[in-house]
Amino acid sequence: MRWKQSRRSTNVDDRRGRAVGGRGLRVGGGLGVVIVLVVVLLGGDPLPFISALLDGGGAVPAAPRQPSAAEDELAEFTAATLGMTEDVWTDVFQAAGGTYEPPTLVLFTDAVRSACGLNSAATGPFYCPPDKQVYIDLGFFRDLGRMAGVSPQEFDFAGAYVIAHEVGHHVQNLLGTSAAVRDAQRSSPESRNELSVLLELQADCYAGLWANRANAPGGGTVLEPGDVEEGLRTAAAIGDDRLQNNAGRAASPESFTHGSSEQRMRWFRAGLESGRLEACDTFSAAGYR
Repeated sequence: MRWKQSRRSTNVDDRRGRAVGGRGLRVGGGLGVVIVLVVVLLGGDPLPFISALLDGGGAVPAAPRQPSAAEDELAEFTAATLGMTEDVWTDVFQAAGGTYEPPTLVLFTDAVRSACGLNSAATGPFYCPPDKQVYIDLGFFRDLGRMAGVSPQEFDFAGAYVIAHEVGHHVQNLLGTSAAVRDAQRSSPESRNELSVLLELQADCYAGLWANRANAPGGGTVLEPGDVEEGLRTAAAIGDDRLQNNAGRAASPESFTHGSSEQRMRWFRAGLESGRLEACDTFSAAGYR
């Protein structure tokens, strides 16, 4: 993937190395843990102290953390990819008579607090509709590369696919799709998982749409030989059935929340080959419209 000459988005909030509370303090710290233990031993309620520690109060300052050169390059890659999504979706919204409002992408380490609550890096990248922000711990990309069978030297489009997928959720938020799905899930709880899958598959399709438009004439040649295959391997690696099998469980379609490997590859390819919003209507394809 050719990205190094692309402009870097300015909508990146780099919180790497910061504490959850955002005051440059690690959660709790050694002194904070001791205080909580003393409170418990004395028969007191530790919850107020734990809450204060999570907000950064009462903890000791964190030691400065120096990102590695490889991590800094991943941060540059993320900003460049976000910039490309901004250009594509600005054009798509303008063509439809609208205005695209880009999200902020937050880089964090270990854990982060958002309008959606406290999340750890184990959650993986996520989009939070209330604050319209995408959250990514760069360590996820290393794990993703291993899952998709992509060497560190070749890894790039797999990460771009994930970023574009999360930006796809932002597009759904702007278009009102996310709110409509939440309403439908409340009124029809038995369809909750199926609707979640359709929302995720549409975000996969939007990621493919982005790749199509970013690589179109006039948009600059972004894709290199092997990138499409890398994207499809990534979509397959994070299918619900593959993840359940890797965890030693039988695939259980009724518990899927993101879609099977086959579904994720199919909808990513649908967006990639068409480059059209209309091709990403997963809900009509499933009979919901």
